[in-house]
Amino acid sequence: MKAQLTNRHLLGIRGLSAEEITHFLDTAETFREVSEREIKKVPTLRGRTVINLFFEPSTRTRTSFEIAGKRLSADVINISSSSSSVTKGETLLDTARNLEAMSPDLIVIRHPSAGAPHQLARVCRASVGSRPSRGEGS
Repeated sequence: MKAQLTNRHLLGIRGLSAEEITHFLDTAETFREVSEREIKKVPTLRGRTVINLFFEPSTRTRTSFEIAGKRLSADVINISSSSSSVTKGETLLDTARNLEAMSPDLIVIRHPSAGAPHQLARVCRASVGSRPSRGEGS
Protein backbone atom coordinates (compact mmCIF):
# COMPACT_ATOMS: atom_id res chain seq x y z
CA MET A 1 0.00 0.00 0.00
CA LYS A 2 1.42 3.37 -1.05
CA ALA A 3 1.08 6.27 1.39
CA GLN A 4 -0.40 9.52 0.15
CA LEU A 5 2.03 12.21 1.28
CA THR A 6 0.29 15.22 2.78
CA ASN A 7 3.06 17.80 2.36
CA ARG A 8 5.58 18.53 -0.39
CA HIS A 9 8.18 19.59 2.20
CA LEU A 10 9.95 17.25 4.61
CA LEU A 11 11.14 19.38 7.52
CA GLY A 12 11.07 16.73 10.23
CA ILE A 13 8.96 13.76 11.24
CA ARG A 14 6.53 15.60 13.49
CA GLY A 15 3.23 15.81 11.70
CA LEU A 16 3.86 12.73 9.56
CA SER A 17 1.39 9.90 9.90
CA ALA A 18 2.57 6.43 10.87
CA GLU A 19 1.68 5.36 7.31
CA GLU A 20 3.93 8.08 5.82
CA ILE A 21 6.85 7.15 8.08
CA THR A 22 6.43 3.49 7.18
CA HIS A 23 6.33 4.44 3.49
CA PHE A 24 9.65 6.33 3.82
CA LEU A 25 11.29 3.44 5.66
CA ASP A 26 10.00 0.86 3.16
CA THR A 27 11.20 3.00 0.25
CA ALA A 28 14.63 3.41 1.86
CA GLU A 29 14.86 -0.36 2.30
CA THR A 30 14.30 -0.92 -1.43
CA PHE A 31 17.30 1.32 -2.18
CA ARG A 32 19.64 -0.76 -0.01
CA GLU A 33 19.96 -3.19 -2.91
CA VAL A 34 20.96 -0.33 -5.24
CA SER A 35 24.01 0.37 -3.03
CA GLU A 36 25.17 -3.21 -3.50
CA ARG A 37 24.99 -3.17 -7.32
CA GLU A 38 27.98 -2.72 -9.59
CA ILE A 39 26.19 0.26 -11.19
CA LYS A 40 24.62 2.15 -8.31
CA LYS A 41 22.04 4.22 -10.22
CA VAL A 42 18.30 4.21 -10.78
CA PRO A 43 16.39 6.74 -12.91
CA THR A 44 14.01 7.87 -10.16
CA LEU A 45 15.06 11.55 -10.21
CA ARG A 46 16.35 11.79 -13.79
CA GLY A 47 15.79 15.32 -15.06
CA ARG A 48 15.37 16.74 -11.53
CA THR A 49 17.68 19.24 -9.85
CA VAL A 50 18.58 18.94 -6.17
CA ILE A 51 20.44 21.71 -4.35
CA ASN A 52 22.17 20.75 -1.09
CA LEU A 53 22.52 23.99 0.88
CA PHE A 54 24.72 23.51 3.94
CA PHE A 55 25.33 26.33 6.42
CA GLU A 56 27.14 24.04 8.88
CA PRO A 57 30.31 22.03 8.43
CA SER A 58 29.39 18.50 7.47
CA THR A 59 31.13 15.64 5.77
CA ARG A 60 28.98 12.60 6.44
CA THR A 61 25.55 14.23 5.99
CA ARG A 62 26.46 16.36 2.96
CA THR A 63 28.16 13.44 1.25
CA SER A 64 25.25 11.12 2.05
CA PHE A 65 22.76 13.54 0.47
CA GLU A 66 25.00 14.07 -2.56
CA ILE A 67 25.51 10.36 -3.14
CA ALA A 68 21.78 9.67 -2.68
CA GLY A 69 20.83 12.32 -5.22
CA LYS A 70 23.36 11.05 -7.75
CA ARG A 71 22.34 7.42 -7.28
CA LEU A 72 18.76 8.50 -7.97
CA SER A 73 20.07 10.19 -11.19
CA ALA A 74 19.37 13.77 -10.05
CA ASP A 75 21.52 16.71 -11.07
CA VAL A 76 23.05 17.61 -7.69
CA ILE A 77 24.51 20.98 -6.76
CA ASN A 78 26.26 21.45 -3.42
CA ILE A 79 26.50 24.89 -1.87
CA SER A 80 28.25 25.58 1.43
CA SER A 81 27.96 28.84 3.31
CA SER A 82 31.67 29.50 2.79
CA SER A 83 31.20 29.45 -0.99
CA SER A 84 27.91 31.38 -1.10
CA SER A 85 27.05 35.06 -1.03
CA VAL A 86 26.15 34.85 2.67
CA THR A 87 29.84 35.58 3.21
CA LYS A 88 29.10 38.99 1.62
CA GLY A 89 26.01 39.59 3.78
CA GLU A 90 23.29 37.99 1.65
CA THR A 91 20.39 36.77 3.79
CA LEU A 92 19.02 33.25 3.75
CA LEU A 93 15.85 34.51 2.05
CA ASP A 94 17.87 36.33 -0.63
CA THR A 95 19.83 33.13 -1.21
CA ALA A 96 16.56 31.20 -1.49
CA ARG A 97 15.16 33.66 -4.02
CA ASN A 98 18.33 33.46 -6.12
CA LEU A 99 18.19 29.67 -6.07
CA GLU A 100 14.48 29.73 -6.95
CA ALA A 101 15.36 31.64 -10.13
CA MET A 102 17.20 28.48 -11.24
CA SER A 103 14.03 26.34 -10.83
CA PRO A 104 15.37 23.52 -8.65
CA ASP A 105 13.02 20.69 -7.78
CA LEU A 106 14.33 20.17 -4.25
CA ILE A 107 16.40 22.21 -1.83
CA VAL A 108 17.94 20.30 1.06
CA ILE A 109 19.08 22.60 3.83
CA ARG A 110 21.16 22.17 6.94
CA HIS A 111 21.30 25.33 9.00
CA PRO A 112 22.09 26.05 12.66
CA SER A 113 18.82 27.98 13.05
CA ALA A 114 15.87 25.63 13.67
CA GLY A 115 13.49 27.93 11.78
CA ALA A 116 15.58 28.23 8.61
CA PRO A 117 14.06 25.26 6.74
CA HIS A 118 10.56 26.51 7.55
CA GLN A 119 11.46 29.99 6.22
CA LEU A 120 12.65 28.43 2.96
CA ALA A 121 9.50 26.30 2.68
CA ARG A 122 7.34 29.43 2.95
CA VAL A 123 9.07 31.25 0.06
CA CYS A 124 10.18 28.46 -2.29
CA ARG A 125 8.23 26.78 -5.07
CA ALA A 126 10.71 23.90 -4.84
CA SER A 127 10.18 21.23 -2.23
CA VAL A 128 12.34 21.74 0.85
CA GLY A 129 13.95 18.97 2.86
CA SER A 130 15.85 19.35 6.08
CA ARG A 131 18.18 17.22 8.08
CA PRO A 132 17.78 18.55 11.63
CA SER A 133 20.94 19.92 13.20
CA ARG A 134 22.37 18.38 16.34
CA GLY A 135 20.11 18.94 19.33
CA GLU A 136 17.06 19.82 17.20
CA GLY A 137 14.76 16.88 18.03
CA SER A 138 12.25 17.25 15.19
